[in-house]
Amino acid sequence: MSFPVPWWAWVALTVAIALMLAVDLFLHRDNHVIGFREAAIWSTVWIAAGLAFGVVLWLWQGDEAAGTYYAGYLIEKALSVDNVFVFALIFTYFAVPPAYQHKVLFWGVVGALLFRLVFIFVGAELLETFFWTAYVFGAFLLWTGWKMAFQHDQEIDPNRNLVVRAVRRIVPTDARYHGDRFFVRRDGRRVATLLFVVLVAVEATDLIFAVDSVAAVLAITTSTFIVWTANAFAVLGLRSLYFCLAGLLRRFTKLHYGLAVLLAFAGVKLILSETPVGKLPIPVTLGVIVATLAVSIVWSLAATRRAPVTDGDAGPRTPVGS
Repeated sequence: MSFPVPWWAWVALTVAIALMLAVDLFLHRDNHVIGFREAAIWSTVWIAAGLAFGVVLWLWQGDEAAGTYYAGYLIEKALSVDNVFVFALIFTYFAVPPAYQHKVLFWGVVGALLFRLVFIFVGAELLETFFWTAYVFGAFLLWTGWKMAFQHDQEIDPNRNLVVRAVRRIVPTDARYHGDRFFVRRDGRRVATLLFVVLVAVEATDLIFAVDSVAAVLAITTSTFIVWTANAFAVLGLRSLYFCLAGLLRRFTKLHYGLAVLLAFAGVKLILSETPVGKLPIPVTLGVIVATLAVSIVWSLAATRRAPVTDGDAGPRTPVGS
């Protein structure tokens, strides 16, 4: 669905997101190690904020708008768990000290919001202008779902990322950590630290995730306001979600199958929207999303009920030099 959104609503939303980010940055300015209890509290706050916005949308635009938002929010929240897997791999690979991980994730989230904002407006405009874009996006989501289901366990090497390699070649880099600083002066010139390389790796991988997630929500609606808010509120809680789940990732061994089904479902939904079948009802969409997530989570917990809960081990424990 789509509805006119006044300029003040966009301004109010932007100010609210900026204030939430500022509060989060202020409360974590001392780079302390975030424990499970603190992460759980913040996760509850972010989830409550996301759910509360749906209530605001319901009071403002009715149940269809709220249902569409919740469907997009659930998909984004589910896909963000896969981001957590990759972030854990990157942090382990580069042996990032726990005290500095929040800062990397904070600026990573800022970049993720900007990437998604661009993709949302471009994607929505393409879908509104060219009907065949729905087939392209739908096929892309089907392919992404297939990859997630059958190639999810492929090892990720951040050093092979083209963006990371380009930064190391272009920007002088010191392959060490210098506290929480992204840049330092060495021999009279400004050089990037290893923490900046980690940030680039996080941003580069999230850029890929942004394409998948935005396309998945655009399969539900082309309303840029709903797609943006669903993305924003899901991504805002990504940092706390990471610190909540970092030690539990091995329990979610089957979740990627559920995410693959959701991506494939979004692809089929997008393709059907340009056929006589038309858009699937929002209650059906919400039902499929909730049922898929519930089955994949229960399946994961049942498959790993005897497995010890330990931190993931995705790579070397020593920093990787340039």
